[in-house]
Amino acid sequence: MADGDAPGAALRKLVAEAVGVERIGVEEVGVEEFDAETSDAETSDSEAIAAGLAERGEDPGPAARLPELVASGDSVVGVVPRADTALARRVLGNGDGDGEGRGVAREEGRTVRLVFTGRAADRLAGPSGAVIRSVLAEHGVDAHRHDGDSPIGVLLVGDRAVVGLFDDRGLAALLWSDAPAVREWAAATCRRYLAAAEPA
Repeated sequence: MADGDAPGAALRKLVAEAVGVERIGVEEVGVEEFDAETSDAETSDSEAIAAGLAERGEDPGPAARLPELVASGDSVVGVVPRADTALARRVLGNGDGDGEGRGVAREEGRTVRLVFTGRAADRLAGPSGAVIRSVLAEHGVDAHRHDGDSPIGVLLVGDRAVVGLFDDRGLAALLWSDAPAVREWAAATCRRYLAAAEPA
């Protein structure tokens, strides 16, 4: 993250560059912030993409948004660079509070394939790895281990791409988009990591 950049702005810039578009706008209450300045013709020329965004400190923040986003699709494939215990509990449906919600793989027939890389892969191979792998298997998660790293987490949840930016304190920002260009980039990223990973 560049000095002075808010996590959300840094994440939007990173995804826009990866997707090869000029910018990614954020939908707020159904209004795209770039619409006020850009006509429809200009929008298609610049390939601006609308997305949702949550940053740490907002209500709800990225950790609160993630379980709902992950639960919204019939399939989940992703690259996970950090394995934060509290966040994992929320996403798996064992979260803080009442623990309600279907969790990541609660519904029969739902497929979940995750590639753990970086610090998350180290945890899978570390002293607590057997316990983590057991919990993932119990929740129907097909886990893979990748020897490299990733600066961001990338999920493809059904037809929606979900991208998370981590810092030393955990999940700092979360961006989600149904735009085809972002989905295609997320799918290609997940395929690349899966191809280089081994079953955990």
